[in-house]
Amino acid sequence: MAGLSAMEKKLAEYKCNTNEAIHLKLVRFPEDLEDDSTTFHPEFSHQVFGDDEVAFGYKGLKILLYYIAGNLSTLFRIDYTSKVNENFDCVEADDIESKIREIIPPGFNRSIDDFVCLLEKDVNFKPFGILLHTYSVHNREAGEDITYQIYKADMTCPGFREYHERLQTFLMWFIETASFIDVDDERWNYFLVFEKYNKDGATLFATVGYMTVYNYYVYPDKTRPRVSQMLILPPFQGEGHGAQLLETVHRYYMSSPTVLDITAEDPSENYVKLRDFVLVKLCQDLPCFSPEKLKQGFSQEMVTEAQQKLKVNKQHTRRVYEILRLRATDMANAEESRSYRLDIKRRLMGPYKKKQREIAKMRRCLRPEELTNQLNQIDLNLQHKQLDETFQQLVSDYRRVLERLAQV
Repeated sequence: MAGLSAMEKKLAEYKCNTNEAIHLKLVRFPEDLEDDSTTFHPEFSHQVFGDDEVAFGYKGLKILLYYIAGNLSTLFRIDYTSKVNENFDCVEADDIESKIREIIPPGFNRSIDDFVCLLEKDVNFKPFGILLHTYSVHNREAGEDITYQIYKADMTCPGFREYHERLQTFLMWFIETASFIDVDDERWNYFLVFEKYNKDGATLFATVGYMTVYNYYVYPDKTRPRVSQMLILPPFQGEGHGAQLLETVHRYYMSSPTVLDITAEDPSENYVKLRDFVLVKLCQDLPCFSPEKLKQGFSQEMVTEAQQKLKVNKQHTRRVYEILRLRATDMANAEESRSYRLDIKRRLMGPYKKKQREIAKMRRCLRPEELTNQLNQIDLNLQHKQLDETFQQLVSDYRRVLERLAQV
C-alpha cells in the first residue's frame, strides 16, 4: 500500500486545473503575446474537461487560445514542462487537443509567426451587419473617450458564419450551461459590440461581446424575441457595455409593430439585475410611472403602456413598478414604508397562499394522521422568516439599481 500511495502522489503531480491552464488573449499588437496583463482565464471548463475541471498527464500545462482582436483568427498551442507517459509506463495523458478541437473551428494557427502575419491583416476587418448605436466610455488610464459601436448581423453577411464559429467558443468558458445554436435557423438575430481603436494611423475594430436573440412566433401575427446568449468578454466587463447592448436590442425591437414583448431564456442572476436597470431606465419617463400613480399601486395602465410602447411584459413591468415605487417612497416615513412593504409582500405571498389552498384541500381529502404528517412539514414561522428575508434582499437589489440609475 505504501508503494501505491507513493505512486498516487507522483501521478497527482500531473493533474492540472484547466481553468488556470487555459490562457486566453485578444491580441491587437505583437507585443500582447508576451504581455501577461492581456491574459485572462475561463470561469468554467467543465463542459470540455468534465465536472472536476482537471486535465491529467501534464506538469506546467498551458493551453494557449489566442484570438486576433477583430476577426478572431485563432492561435491554439499546448505547452507543458513534462508529460506523464514520458516517465511512467502504461499511463496515458488526456488527449487535450481532441477536446479543444471539439469546440474551436478548423483553420486555427499553431505557429506564432503565422499568427503575427495574420495580425497585420486585421486592419482589413470591418464589423458585420448594420450599425444600430454608437457610444463612448471614458478610459481613465488612457485619459480619453473610447468609441464603441453595436451592430445587428445575420448569416447572410459575408464571412459572418465563420466569424461566429470562432466567437461562440468563448461561451464554453464563461456561461455555465452554454451550448452552440443552430445557425441555419433564420429566426436567430445577432447583435455585436465592437471597440474602435487606432493602430499606426488606421482605425481598427476589436470584438467586445455579443448577444443572440431567437424570434418566437406568437399566434396569430406576432413575434416574441427571446434573448438566448449574452456575453461581454472579460477585458471589457464592468464598463457598462452589457447595459448598452441590452438597451440597444430593446430599442431595436420596440420599433417593430409585430413584436409582442421581449423575454430571456433561463436568465442568470446577473442578467436579471442588468435587465432591471435597463427596463427601469426605459420606463421611468412613462406617464403611468409618475410618483403619484406609483403610490396608488400597480395598475393595468402600467402593464398596457409598458407593453405597447417598450415591449415589456407584465412580470417585468411589475419589477419596474416596485423599483420605481421604492424611489418614490420615503422609507423613513413609517406609513409610507409600511405601505410599500405590504404591497411587495402581497406579491411575495403568492406561493405561500397556494400552499394554504393545498392545505385546505388536504383537510377535506386526507385522514387525520395523514393531515398531521403534512402539516408537520409546514413551519409557518419559517415561512414568515423566509418572506421577510426575501423582501429585504429585494429592497437591497432595488437600491443598487436606483444607485446605478442616479449615476447615469
